[in-house]
Amino acid sequence: MALITYLAEDNQTILDNLIETLEDICDVKVAAHAVTQAEASRWLDLQDGKWHLAIVDLFLKEGSGLGVLAGCRNRESYQKVVVLTNYATPEIRKRAADLGADAVFDKTTELDALYAYCIEQTANIRKEEVQQAQREAVAFDAAVTAQVAGKHWQ
Repeated sequence: MALITYLAEDNQTILDNLIETLEDICDVKVAAHAVTQAEASRWLDLQDGKWHLAIVDLFLKEGSGLGVLAGCRNRESYQKVVVLTNYATPEIRKRAADLGADAVFDKTTELDALYAYCIEQTANIRKEEVQQAQREAVAFDAAVTAQVAGKHWQ
């Protein structure tokens, strides 16, 4: 299964290159993207629980990636939000972490680290899906066993 990803990025060239690379090497499916804080926040809210990763630039056409990040505080544990910026200073990293960012990556020096992070998250999602399927199989087996045992008592 691909990592369902949302991008908040207002530079079209960066967006196009990021989508292509993420889909090629990270098994990521970019579900949608936005250039403003309002668009990004609206999509993420409407897709409640249906996305795995949001990659957010700090400076958007309107609004801020920090606003998008703050709006994602009440997400599921499997949903990750990372900041991808040209301004990955220690202050920005701390502020992003305080707002709930799972990671911060510098666009100019840490793209390989972002790709590695995406690959890791894809593996985590697959592992969680296998565990969920196992839990469902055990529950089904227990229900069948209980039903069969109930017939023997009648």
